[in-house]
Amino acid sequence: MLDKWYHISMKSRHSLVKSFQFALEGVWVAFGKGRNFRIQVGAGVLALALGFILKLTPYEFVDLVLIISLVLILELLNTAIESMVDMVSPEIRVEAKIAKDVSAAAVFIASIGSIIIAAFIFLPKLLS
Repeated sequence: MLDKWYHISMKSRHSLVKSFQFALEGVWVAFGKGRNFRIQVGAGVLALALGFILKLTPYEFVDLVLIISLVLILELLNTAIESMVDMVSPEIRVEAKIAKDVSAAAVFIASIGSIIIAAFIFLPKLLS
């Protein structure tokens, strides 16, 4: 049984280009459906623009891009988890609430961390 599954999973069901199209569709769905994702993308774009204005070092840009990416990735995962929970448990259940709340908490913690990191990067430049 495992050999059959491994063989099937090793076959490509669609092209690499199609895989990228699916991924971009996911980003567009999240952008269109998720108010929080749009806010986070906007905040990320503003942070990057401020970084260019303040002439961040390459290492500071790396930190900025990593934390922006982390928040956006977690928001995408949160959206996916919420959609899956809604599909398998349309009725209100404690377990479904826990799954949704915990995935939202992951985004919240990353967002707080991103604000702290942004403060460390931007405040010294803004205050000098």
